[in-house]
Amino acid sequence: MISKPLIAHFESYLPFEEAEKALIESRVSRRKVRHRELTLTSGEICRYYTFVVSGCFRMYITDAEGKEHNILFAAEGDWISDIDSFHATTPSHSNIQALEVSEIIQIAQEDLYHLYLNILKLDRIFKVITEEKYVELQNRVFQNISSTAQQRYLSFLKQYPNLANRLPNTQIASYLGITPEFLSMIRKEITLGH
Repeated sequence: MISKPLIAHFESYLPFEEAEKALIESRVSRRKVRHRELTLTSGEICRYYTFVVSGCFRMYITDAEGKEHNILFAAEGDWISDIDSFHATTPSHSNIQALEVSEIIQIAQEDLYHLYLNILKLDRIFKVITEEKYVELQNRVFQNISSTAQQRYLSFLKQYPNLANRLPNTQIASYLGITPEFLSMIRKEITLGH
């Protein structure tokens, strides 16, 4: 069953009948992604909701000067998609890139809408997942406005506890809006207890 990790994720919210699991299985695809491979490029329409089975991804934008800014990360058991592009079928402003060799399960828009109509609890689950992501991004905006770099780093550690040792300083620094050198100083201060 290709969708076993995805169904386990859904069942962490609500239980599913065997027929519902079979319907989900018929509407998803699973694939491996190479390190640094883009699953979405700016200007493309986001065609899939993507569930991370293994590995790690980042969503980022590139500014007019060519500098990359990480918006969010997703690792095992998390979702990554440009929700605006997916639902509005408009070109994305974001890129989604694998930071490790990864495995994903994807649901195309037509298949997701079919599942919503035929498994009502799935519609409710996705509303909760979307609300959780919205809260994460809202908190991130608040932190960027009112928190110090050290506070933002501590929030990053809380939100992504398994990624601090998996991601290079450059990726974390881009997410925090600071230089890798400044991030190294913050890590050193925290280690020394300042």
